Amino acid sequence: MNEKELTPKHKEEVQAKGERVRPGRIFLPAVDIFETPEALTLVADMPGVPGDKVTIDIKDNHLVISGEVSPAQAAGENMLLQEYHTGDFLREFQLGSLIDQGRIEASMKDGVLHLLLPKAEKAKPRKIEVKVG
Repeated sequence: MNEKELTPKHKEEVQAKGERVRPGRIFLPAVDIFETPEALTLVADMPGVPGDKVTIDIKDNHLVISGEVSPAQAAGENMLLQEYHTGDFLREFQLGSLIDQGRIEASMKDGVLHLLLPKAEKAKPRKIEVKVG
C-alpha cells in the first residue's frame, strides 16, 4: 500500500462514562479535522444517525457530540444473524480559547456530521504594517 491510499478504520466500541438510561452499545465515531486560517472543520462519521438525533453540547470548553441510532429491527422481527452492530455514538473534545464558541455551526448529511469551529479574532493570522520613518 502506498502512502496516499486510505486505510479504513474499524468501528470502535467504547465504555460509557457514568450510567445510561438507554440500553445498547456506544461507538466512537471516526473524525477528520481540517484547519484553515479562519476555522477548524470537524467531520464525524455517524452512519444511521438522522440529523434530528444529533446533540452537540458545549460546557466549560468541553465539546460533546452524541448521536442516537434507532434499532434496525422492525416490530415482530426476530434477529437470526447480526454482523453489523448498531449503537449510539459519542465523542468528546476539549476546546481551547482560540475557538469562537458563539459562532460554531453544524450540519448533517448522509450520516456525516460537519462541524465548523470558527477561530476567534485573536487566533487568526494577521499582518502588521511596518511604519517607515
